Amino acid sequence: MPHTTALIATLVVYQVVLLGIGFWATRRSRSSSDYYLGGRGLGAWVAALSASASSSSAWTLLAVSGAAFTHGVSALWILPACLGGFLLNWFVVAPRLRRDSLRTGAITLSEFLAAGHAPRAARRIVVVASVIVLLSLGTYVASQFQAAGKTFAEILEVSPTTAVLIGGGIVVLYTFSGGFWAASVTDTLQGGVMVLACLLVPGVALYAVGGPDGLADGLTAAGSGFTDWTRGRSGFALLGLVVGTLGIGLGYPGQPHVVNRFMALRSEAELRRGAIISILWALIVYSGMLLAGLCGRVLFGALGDDETVLLRLATDLLPPALAGVVVAAILSAIMSTADSQLLVCGSTVSHDLPARPPQRRALLDRAAVLGISALAIFAAVTVEETIFDTVLFAWSGLGAAFGPLLLVRLVFGPVPAGWTLAAMLVGFGATLVWFFSEPWFGYDLKAVVYELVPAFLASLVVACLGALAARRQRLGLPR
Repeated sequence: MPHTTALIATLVVYQVVLLGIGFWATRRSRSSSDYYLGGRGLGAWVAALSASASSSSAWTLLAVSGAAFTHGVSALWILPACLGGFLLNWFVVAPRLRRDSLRTGAITLSEFLAAGHAPRAARRIVVVASVIVLLSLGTYVASQFQAAGKTFAEILEVSPTTAVLIGGGIVVLYTFSGGFWAASVTDTLQGGVMVLACLLVPGVALYAVGGPDGLADGLTAAGSGFTDWTRGRSGFALLGLVVGTLGIGLGYPGQPHVVNRFMALRSEAELRRGAIISILWALIVYSGMLLAGLCGRVLFGALGDDETVLLRLATDLLPPALAGVVVAAILSAIMSTADSQLLVCGSTVSHDLPARPPQRRALLDRAAVLGISALAIFAAVTVEETIFDTVLFAWSGLGAAFGPLLLVRLVFGPVPAGWTLAAMLVGFGATLVWFFSEPWFGYDLKAVVYELVPAFLASLVVACLGALAARRQRLGLPR
């Protein structure tokens, strides 16, 4: 079977399956709790794979392999960074958030952070959190559609605009119809497909370069920079590289589209099983993508776009039919990642922002998903940024605004409303200042350290001070 025909046929079948899941899920989405949390009935496998895939897909498949292709072995710092984030989420955040969200009845992260405060204060927290969510996740969703467009353009030789419209349209259809159940089940399928791709493609690529010895020799021949763990840096510059890369893991607790899976878990036993599944998944997927990028550098030498290395490996090294299966699966995984993010954006508009419960919430739920999807598709077509940079910016905005506050609240106790608002604004504001430092101030602070690290620490200090003030108040001590 010709390569393109195999790819298109596999892709069509896969998308039909995704749409079928969406229509099946409509029967299980009778309320906002069903639409956004699946009735809090997720089992271990669905929660683990859907949470993992939602936090990883386009960035992991294209951007992480591209980073290894561009930088060589220094990109391997990404592996402990992401594994650390998975451990933090599953062993610190998940058990506490599941328990406390069930007690408060919260079905969104914004609602959880506002729980326990006076109505006016809670309203201000929800509004500020909602604005941050929409700005950050809107950017995030656009990067997923951009990844879909990049993949179609590379493989099928169609225009990026057409590719984005096709990929975005499929995601919108099944998310629009089935909500959280559709997103979770399709993401579970996606997570399994990612494991398959991350075992098959790097394995074949490693064989093609001559095994581990051939890889080492090839990287050495490609240039000393590709075998340099420090990327040519020393002193504070090296510290900034290592701390900044490891700091990626700090963003995991602040991602609403990931932590809502913890709120939806069925039981503590399912949570414990889910943690093991998720950590093993992360180890396989991130290792595979980094290995693929390194092998790609040896095999190809240079590419027009470094973030297409995984696609080139699949199409150049695998038989046509199998390459069609792998590439179509990767493309589907990229597109379906946006579903969870769209649901969070939709819940923000229809559940969090309205001052009063709307009479037709189900209709507003879906209208919000549709409207945000249209804006994200427009941004994906018009904005020129790499997937790596776009995702890391959105990741930092969410991670710094919500992660420190959520951790402090879950581990140390309540944070007063004023301190809660301050922690969110400081975290998100510091991300903006750091990311846009070059056009605003003439000096690129991102070159020193990834923006999430200083923004997270600043927000963490504010949140800790707030928790301390609340504790002193409860004990009747002077402030």
